[in-house]
Amino acid sequence: MKVLALDTSNQPLSVAVMKDHQVLATTTVTTTKKHAAHLLPIINASMKAAQFEPEDLDRVIVADGPGSYTGIRVSVTAAKTLAETLHIELVGVSSLATIAANVPVEGQLVAVLFDGRNDNVFAGVYRIKNGAPENVIADQHIAFEKLLPQIKKLGEPVVVLGDLAAFKTRLDSQLKEHFISYPQENSLPSAVQLGRLGESLKPVTDINAFVPRYLRLTKAEADWQRQHPKEDNRDYVEKV
Repeated sequence: MKVLALDTSNQPLSVAVMKDHQVLATTTVTTTKKHAAHLLPIINASMKAAQFEPEDLDRVIVADGPGSYTGIRVSVTAAKTLAETLHIELVGVSSLATIAANVPVEGQLVAVLFDGRNDNVFAGVYRIKNGAPENVIADQHIAFEKLLPQIKKLGEPVVVLGDLAAFKTRLDSQLKEHFISYPQENSLPSAVQLGRLGESLKPVTDINAFVPRYLRLTKAEADWQRQHPKEDNRDYVEKV
């Protein structure tokens, strides 16, 4: 299977071109937030390095959230457009699971946190099974102080990855000897890991209906609901 994997769900941008689990080309950039400007040129360069034409692809795999609202939309829009126009498969993978896959230790618990501002986090806890992360605590948007007891209750050593600057002291004090810290590079998204996870998943059945997993309302949605309390808000994005 020939796949293109894309992740712009946070500040790093990562692209990989793979064939049957073999990495043919990959690029990860951590120094820019202008994903809309850089994604397509990096895709083109990666495809050229892999000696692929767009028509050669069988599947496009995208990190579909949670993370930066704008960042997620950039890669999801690109992935949907490619899948639709090339008539190829589309697969979405959790941005949190993609980072958990950076810990290749069988049976290990891995928690991944993205800073959600105001002491909230996007978080998921996984166990590595057969080389891939499986959810132990579902991906969610939650106050950090409410997440800590959930992790502590597991009673096992846990590797914690992600945006830890605001949380590391409390993780250390609460989890104590069960808190395992890895080098910062393990918290970077890898389109290679994304591609490996996405190769084994079923593609979406309706490309047009595929949307990012934000895990919380956008500011625009929250404002809409406050201003229109009596209206049906379930399909706000489609309405607008």
